Amino acid sequence: MPPYLLLAVLLGAVYGVLFHLWRGRTFRDLATFLGIGVVGFALGQGVGILLGFDQWLIGPLHVVEASLLSWGSLFLVQWLKIW
Repeated sequence: MPPYLLLAVLLGAVYGVLFHLWRGRTFRDLATFLGIGVVGFALGQGVGILLGFDQWLIGPLHVVEASLLSWGSLFLVQWLKIW
């Protein structure tokens, strides 16, 4: 596994765990937030590649764009969970 993929999965998982510590209640919430954090990070990486932003890269990893979309997806899931 390339190091940047491992970093992407780790950052997405850390964002999910941090969000769970802040807003989660159950083990099911933890699993949901972990998955959404990683998927959101992957989607953010794709958006960064499509838009062609070259600032704030770690290798080929678009850290800022991926982090923003990961956190945005976590907040969106929390908001949808309330409804």
